[in-house]
Amino acid sequence: MSYPPAPGWAPQGRRLNKPRIHDALRAALALAPAPNGFTVAEFAAKVHGLTGCRDYTVRQAAYDLRKLRAKQLVVLPARSRRYHVPSLAARTIAALLALRDQVIAPILAGIRSPRMGRKPAHWTRVDRDYERIRIDMHTLFNDLAIEIPLAA
Repeated sequence: MSYPPAPGWAPQGRRLNKPRIHDALRAALALAPAPNGFTVAEFAAKVHGLTGCRDYTVRQAAYDLRKLRAKQLVVLPARSRRYHVPSLAARTIAALLALRDQVIAPILAGIRSPRMGRKPAHWTRVDRDYERIRIDMHTLFNDLAIEIPLAA
């Protein structure tokens, strides 16, 4: 006989930096303003709309929502089938997405690209800060033995 999972049980294996959970976070943030919350089917439809990917199933959506619940980014009120994104969780999701898409991804892309040509004659503070981050990231990757493939 199979027993239901204990309260507080969370599915393993979904990290917030994986593409599928990233799409789930985008969908949750898009559905956050819904006054009555959203269902699993509405969540799956939103992921379809955002990604254009039709192979994301309702079962995967339920799994991803369970993972987001375990991380307290969505809530499911008692005796309800409608999920809600609390305002603090929406701010957290927005910050995670902004950091990943607007900060970390460009820095990592800049680390891979080789430095070609001469440096600019006039550097702004942002240019100097970005170059320092790029150099420090190279040092960090060397210390962690992470190999950086050269851009083609």
